Amino acid sequence: QVHLVESGGGLVQSGGSLRLSCAASGLAFSNYAMNWHRQAPGKKRELVAATGRVGDNSIYADSVKGRFTISRDNTENTVFLQMNSLKPEDTAVYFCQAVNGQESYWGQGTQVTVSS
Repeated sequence: QVHLVESGGGLVQSGGSLRLSCAASGLAFSNYAMNWHRQAPGKKRELVAATGRVGDNSIYADSVKGRFTISRDNTENTVFLQMNSLKPEDTAVYFCQAVNGQESYWGQGTQVTVSS
């Protein structure tokens, strides 16, 4: 059974940093592209960052470029999202997703709240 477990969320002041982690189990992690999404109250879920199977070809939403960095450790089956210079508009539940063709798995999400 596949499990994706996010951690690292919390409350931080504007301008602060957080590092999210997503630990995967039950799948061949290095075969999956990994994505981070977020969903703010009343808004649609949006893709924040994505990375290829070996941590290449990373892409970012325009709203986080230059502030967020996605990375992965295939030896630890974990993907990370380093978030710097956080803004109140970054407040959301952050989800990781594993994708391989038609297969897609999601974590349960971790709350990030940025106070002004």
